Amino acid sequence: MKADETNNYAYNKKLQPFANRLRKEMTKAEACLWKYVLRARQMKGYQFRRQRPVLNYIADFMCKELKLVIEVDGSTHQWEETAVKDLKKKKDLIEAGFKVLRFTDEEVLRHIEGVRDSIVLTIQEIEKSTPLIPRQRGTDKVLPRQRGNVEQ
Repeated sequence: MKADETNNYAYNKKLQPFANRLRKEMTKAEACLWKYVLRARQMKGYQFRRQRPVLNYIADFMCKELKLVIEVDGSTHQWEETAVKDLKKKKDLIEAGFKVLRFTDEEVLRHIEGVRDSIVLTIQEIEKSTPLIPRQRGTDKVLPRQRGNVEQ
């Protein structure tokens, strides 16, 4: 898939069976991040999907609206071969217009509040730099767009 296909968020249907399997076999760190931070629009009202096919990869977590990918790296990501693949994946996702955040299993399992804070800060940066529809705090309710500058 090409980066210009981002209006469908570079969804790769061919990877769906593998993504389904990964969703059922999430790591402990992925499960914690999902349950305590990203699930059920807990993160500022944005919907995250887990194990989402995008380009030729499967993102651990992705928010289509923000074009934000969150990766949780276990010990195998320290291996040189895996690290090289991770760099290529990140480069390709960035070229397709995504922002990519990476956390280690240990960060998620031992410092989940810090991980949550990093994600919130990233979302705030994206909201400031992208003409997204403003949200009413504490709800999923979308406010009408305003003309001109919108204070957030």
